[in-house]
Amino acid sequence: MIFKLTFCIFTLLLVSSCNSKKTAAFLPAYKVKLDTLTLYDTSRNRTIPVAFYRPDLKNKISNQQIVIFSHGYGQNKGGDYLHYSYLTENLASKGYFVVSIQHELPTDDLIPTDGKPQIVRMPFWERGVDNILFVVNELKKTKPELDYQHLTLIGHSNGGDMIALLATKYPEKVYKIITLDHRRMYLPKTSAPKIYTLRSNDFPADEGVLPDSNEQKKYSIVVQPTQINHGKMDDKASPEEKKTLNFFIWNFIKELKP
Repeated sequence: MIFKLTFCIFTLLLVSSCNSKKTAAFLPAYKVKLDTLTLYDTSRNRTIPVAFYRPDLKNKISNQQIVIFSHGYGQNKGGDYLHYSYLTENLASKGYFVVSIQHELPTDDLIPTDGKPQIVRMPFWERGVDNILFVVNELKKTKPELDYQHLTLIGHSNGGDMIALLATKYPEKVYKIITLDHRRMYLPKTSAPKIYTLRSNDFPADEGVLPDSNEQKKYSIVVQPTQINHGKMDDKASPEEKKTLNFFIWNFIKELKP
């Protein structure tokens, strides 16, 4: 009788543990505080709107890790850096300092639709890389206590192209990158930084953008398919889609097996 009772308790604990892993990606731990401000890069005469999502705590988190988020292309309408709250708030609720950057300004040129994307869009990606590096350097001045050795970059679509380029040019500056269905910029074939990409169910990446199966295995690059549309990876996603995206992102950040 005692043996049966012990076994039942153990089984319940095991099931509870498994379920907790599945739900951990979207169960909040802390209340989230949001601050927005506009930085100014004098070297480029450029304003950079940013949003800071962080746990609303009295005491600072020791060696708090940073996530930099880059939005998808919004045709210069502005405000896109605030349209991924399901993701930014979720990570902040778990203790991360999350920075979302507005890459496009109303005065910018629109991204070209003609020509080879890897050529005609490169200046726009390079501008995004410069934005990210500038924001990180500004953070180091005002928040030196943050952990800059384990910097994670996340980007959707065109924002994913930006972080793929940054990881290619400056791999030593990044710990992990997560692209949400970027389609144009080739992923670097390397094991450092660690690379993870979530794919949509409706748009393929350009040829050569994703590593083949042998390269994925060699460099431990994770290419994760989903049943989510490319345009539904922002706050337009359904509650279930948001849970799925947060689940995969959290598993990669924490290096858990889905």
